[in-house]
Amino acid sequence: MTGEKNIEEKIVARLKEKGWQVTCAESCTGGMIASTLVNVAGVSDVFMESYVTYANDSKHKLVGVSKEALAAFGAVSWQVAEQMAKGAAKAASAQAAIAVTGIAGPDGGTPKKPVGLVYIGCCVEGKTVVTENHFQGSRMEIRRKTTQAALTLLYQCLV
Repeated sequence: MTGEKNIEEKIVARLKEKGWQVTCAESCTGGMIASTLVNVAGVSDVFMESYVTYANDSKHKLVGVSKEALAAFGAVSWQVAEQMAKGAAKAASAQAAIAVTGIAGPDGGTPKKPVGLVYIGCCVEGKTVVTENHFQGSRMEIRRKTTQAALTLLYQCLV
């Protein structure tokens, strides 16, 4: 036992150091990222709200994803992940936001957008990074892998 902190504890500690707030905009994870963050004691100092934007209308209404981006690129796209991250940060007045949109399966995949395709967007102080990820496994495994990858990206963006 090394006593090393897990990723969500490191994120909360870093946010506290900076005096910053974080929010999430989640589609395929359905709140799993927020749920993981709230496992950390003291998270209420840095986490006020989060958005589960499973439907396209919710992505538009809650975090400001443009209807044009949804129509042109689809919900599972780099462009939508970027807008989700930026929009969530703005909606929550948070300095940091993590957003995910993808296909957890087992249905819904296409040759161009297969099951396991997930875009993760991270916006910190207005600077946004988006990653394209291809996860394998069951629906739950893809959701868990997405959550872990999102938390890792968030931590990297914070340091």
